[in-house]
Amino acid sequence: MRKILLSFIVVLFFQLNSWSQQNHSTTIFTKGKQITANFTGVVWVQQLVAKDSIFNLVAGNVTFEAGARSYWHTHNAGQILLVTDGIGYTQEKGKLIRVFHKGEVIICPPNVEHWHGASPGSSMTHISINPNADKGVVTWLRPVTDQEYNGLRSNN
Repeated sequence: MRKILLSFIVVLFFQLNSWSQQNHSTTIFTKGKQITANFTGVVWVQQLVAKDSIFNLVAGNVTFEAGARSYWHTHNAGQILLVTDGIGYTQEKGKLIRVFHKGEVIICPPNVEHWHGASPGSSMTHISINPNADKGVVTWLRPVTDQEYNGLRSNN
């Protein structure tokens, strides 16, 4: 079941990315509701899949304005981000900031403290997939400081 779900997610991502390029539009889903709790800057979330007992996952479309970012947080079962637009940053506790771009897939391992958001010069949109939602979706921690956000970046 897990392999089938992961295959479906990968195919969906590439289909959405192909559709976006063919239509010269980066907007796939509506921005949804603006969220202020657990984020710095302007962020919108559109729920795509609500938690249920059949698929046991939560999925959403998250759009960050340039410079916006999540708080530090963890996911008991991990998280997959399918980047559909823009340039973003992510950082695991104790590591350098990683820069990522439209078309990349970001894997957030279970129980690893991290944050993600848009770069200072670009908005960023991703589809978040949180598997095994019965284990809990997210544990929010503290805000990412400006010093942390402007910290050292990796060359990946």
